Amino acid sequence: MNADIIDSASQASDVTELQRLRTVAGSVPDPEIPVLTLDDLGIVRDVRICADGTVEVTLTPTYTGCPATAVIAADVETALLTAGVAGVLVRTVLAPAWTTDWISQDGRRKLREFGIAPPQACRPGRVGLTLSARCPRCGSTTTREISRFGSTPCKSLWSCLSCLEPFDSFKAI
Repeated sequence: MNADIIDSASQASDVTELQRLRTVAGSVPDPEIPVLTLDDLGIVRDVRICADGTVEVTLTPTYTGCPATAVIAADVETALLTAGVAGVLVRTVLAPAWTTDWISQDGRRKLREFGIAPPQACRPGRVGLTLSARCPRCGSTTTREISRFGSTPCKSLWSCLSCLEPFDSFKAI
């Protein structure tokens, strides 16, 4: 009976530690859009503690060729080492592919407040089609795409025809 109690207490402690580590990894800011965390973007896929005590974090980048992937991995490693972890392994996985549906509601709000139009979430079973992006400044949908290529590979450049402000829009993926 005592062994069961100790085992349950140990499991509860492991779950608490795993949650703490997940929070540390998820709170790392995105290097390209620092108002967003990795949790806001939904790119932290898994955090686990290996038998040797190494913490393994699995990330899915927002874009297959994302130039920030190495920086994000290094920032996650630094954050976990700073939090007292002895060893960290960061893995990048491309499947399942990241989708803009993984951006949290809080992340969408932060994007809008930062001046980037968040993508519209697709309903299950539907194909997303972006005919216009909502201006993050005035809310108008009277916008036009200036260039499919924005400040980063995952964004495109738009202009609002109502308030005349240019803005980035996250590409719906």
